[in-house]
Amino acid sequence: MLNITENSISESIQLEDFKAFTLLKKSRIHRLSLIIFTILFLGFFICLFLPWTQNISAKGYVTTRSPEQRPQAIQSIIAGRIEKWFVREGDFVEVGDTIVFFSEVKSEYFDPDLIARTSEQVEAKSQSIESYSQKVNALQKQYAALKDGLRLKREQVKNKIEQARNKIKIDSIDLVAYRSNYQIAENQLARIKELHSKGLKSLTELQDKELKIQATNAKVTVQENKLLNQKNELINLKLELLAAEQIYAEKLAKSQSEQQSAISAKLESVAATSKLQNQLSNYNERQKLYFLTAPQSGYITKTIKKGIGESVKEGTDVVTIMPDKYDLAIETYLKPQDLPLLNIGYNARLRFDGWPAIVISGWPESSTGIFSGNIVAIDRFIGENGYYRVLISPDENENEKDWPEELRVGTGANAFILLKDVPIWYELWRQLNGFPPEYYEKSEKNKIEIKRKAPIKSIK
Repeated sequence: MLNITENSISESIQLEDFKAFTLLKKSRIHRLSLIIFTILFLGFFICLFLPWTQNISAKGYVTTRSPEQRPQAIQSIIAGRIEKWFVREGDFVEVGDTIVFFSEVKSEYFDPDLIARTSEQVEAKSQSIESYSQKVNALQKQYAALKDGLRLKREQVKNKIEQARNKIKIDSIDLVAYRSNYQIAENQLARIKELHSKGLKSLTELQDKELKIQATNAKVTVQENKLLNQKNELINLKLELLAAEQIYAEKLAKSQSEQQSAISAKLESVAATSKLQNQLSNYNERQKLYFLTAPQSGYITKTIKKGIGESVKEGTDVVTIMPDKYDLAIETYLKPQDLPLLNIGYNARLRFDGWPAIVISGWPESSTGIFSGNIVAIDRFIGENGYYRVLISPDENENEKDWPEELRVGTGANAFILLKDVPIWYELWRQLNGFPPEYYEKSEKNKIEIKRKAPIKSIK
């Protein structure tokens, strides 16, 4: 109908009063709803076939991989009494900085001149070692002199024995000669007697022969006695040699015994000196321990012992320190049923407490404010809480953003360990049935477990 006039009838005619118009309007509304529902259903159906990344979610907290980088308590090695604090909570300390000073509480270390007196004892024992060394040298010289004396005495007696043997030989020869003369004198006396009986020889000649035979007999007797004396002298010289060897053997044994005694006393002095030196070294080291120093650079987080005058025992925690340099990692715990699905090197997405993030676990590429990491360690025994501990360290890929510098140890974190890409309908079906995620179809290379060995450092 053409609008050929400016007069309108819409104010006087209400279309809702006509039944035909009402039916026509309802039909259009139902058709629009059907179209919208159909479009939504088709969109939802199509979305069911979109890829979805399966993942294992777990809660954890920030920690460090190296034990020396974790918060640690500094202990007192010796018992002592707190005299002065050099730090306050929150202070930064370098390696070797003094934290607190202790005074002595054990009576055996009260002497202020303990080190000086122990040094004097060490010096005295060292001088006694030198004295014993000189005594050992003197006894060694004495032993050598006795051996030389024994050798000379033995040679002297042997020479006398040899002389005695020569004299015995000479006296034996002389005895044989005297005996021969005695036999000749006896023969001459017998012939003189025979001639005297016949009147051919005078009585004077007979008496001369008798006198001569007596003289010859006397010489034989004297020579026999002389030979016997020489033999006895030889025996005496042999006995003298044995006696000299016995005397020198006793002297040598005594000298050697004194030498061994001196060596033993020297060794005892060496042991005593070594013990005193050990004590002196311990005293020096103990005085160094009166000052409790920082083992590494870091921040003093808490003072466990407080005030002045408080006594502490050996091995008592005094303060806690947090190292200033550390390599962060996430410590999280997983159910035993999820453990076979993991391996070292798997990727994970992380959300830290205090850092806003929008996490879409199935589409990690679409998430914002999250960080990337890799699994670096999986415990081989179950924890007391019934879960397995897993460590996740920052991803070293240059395309991934670094973890926040303000991140501190102990901060809470949510970890999403990425698994297999599946359709959304499959993931919904798995969740409704409570099935675990599927295993990776890994090659033989990926099935080989990565083993990490701690670096071995030579101890010098």
